[in-house]
Amino acid sequence: MTAVRSFNRKCNPDEGRTTGVTRRELFIGAGGLATSFALAPFVTNAVGEVSAASDTPAESKMDRRMKVIVAGGHPGDPEYGCGGTIARLTSLGHEVVLLYLNDGGWPPTSSATRIAEAKKACELLKARPAYAGQVNGNAVVDNAHYEAYAKMIDAEKPDIMLTQWPIDNHRDHRAITMLTYDAWRQSKKNFSLYYYEVSDGEDTLQFSPTHYVDITQTEAVKRSACYAHASQTPDRYYALQDQVAAFRGVEGGSKRAEAFVLQLQSPGDPLQAIGLS
Repeated sequence: MTAVRSFNRKCNPDEGRTTGVTRRELFIGAGGLATSFALAPFVTNAVGEVSAASDTPAESKMDRRMKVIVAGGHPGDPEYGCGGTIARLTSLGHEVVLLYLNDGGWPPTSSATRIAEAKKACELLKARPAYAGQVNGNAVVDNAHYEAYAKMIDAEKPDIMLTQWPIDNHRDHRAITMLTYDAWRQSKKNFSLYYYEVSDGEDTLQFSPTHYVDITQTEAVKRSACYAHASQTPDRYYALQDQVAAFRGVEGGSKRAEAFVLQLQSPGDPLQAIGLS
């Protein structure tokens, strides 16, 4: 079994025939279709345009070191949502940047405390922290911030970006998604864009994955990185996220998994290549 499961393929390479669609996959596909209608500005473009993402072999990126930016509203969001995947990426030698919209400071917890926690979490994941310079709970999405954020992304020149799902109960989470999606468009869709989920219905809503990354072997590292955010009651929130990982594992065929949605018209599907390594 590969570490990344994508349900776009229906061909059995061993038998050279098309496999049947299971009831579970039918429900997943139906959920994805419903979500695509709800999120038409995000996951589709003008009528008549066709995505070329599946036509570009992800394996072509396996022979070089990739740069991956994982964007989140606050310190802790990337770690909780895809810390296991981050650990897999860095273990393969890829460069990973955790880009936080703000530093997470919120009374009585200071910005200095949150920044120190994020630094420790990134060290555990072998990633680099970066900040977009906004203020916790006061996200701004306007032309000036779109341009500034796009310049930041352009300077990093990522091959992949992972960001939060746009239907989310937290404004800061929605803001980082708006900024990231706009930067992707301004880059002329030059990097592959994926969305990830956080928490157990408290934040992310209506999430229908296209990909599953097996994090069974990296769950302990993810847990340590999440617990590095000691001021954020990790006993409660990690338990919620671990329930999600266990559920996604059942869907994806592993003990623990993290789930993603690939943005249509991305230039490739590099996460699929992780499962082939």
